[in-house]
Amino acid sequence: MSTTESLVSLAARGKQLAAGAGALTAALAVGATLFAAPVQAAPGPLKPPYGIVTAKKGLSQRQYPSTDSSVRGYLRHRAQVGLVCKVRTQNVRGNSVWYLTRGERPGWVAGKYVTNSGYVKYCKDVQHARVQPNNPSKHAVG
Repeated sequence: MSTTESLVSLAARGKQLAAGAGALTAALAVGATLFAAPVQAAPGPLKPPYGIVTAKKGLSQRQYPSTDSSVRGYLRHRAQVGLVCKVRTQNVRGNSVWYLTRGERPGWVAGKYVTNSGYVKYCKDVQHARVQPNNPSKHAVG
């Protein structure tokens, strides 16, 4: 093999190595991006007003703003929950405010165990349709 052929062969080999290195770098970059992405996307920030549960053991969502009302759901400590409106009813450890939560399963939570962010209107100042939790069985016929 002549010197010229060796140089041409070496140059071709260098281009192949450079192309392979570029592809490897791109693959590593894509892999690192995929690996760094969270497994479960965190929900975006809620629109105000929203509240954060402060009760260490979590908080029960109730059908009506009273501790005598049935439990509709449960919120964990530090859970963020959207708030529709508030009322003053049953006093819970010195706080008579109850919040109506928004979401798939709206319910009432005691204000004593929720720190709110943003101004929460009184329910009398909010449209009636937004205040009534959805209960299709209540209106069932037959």
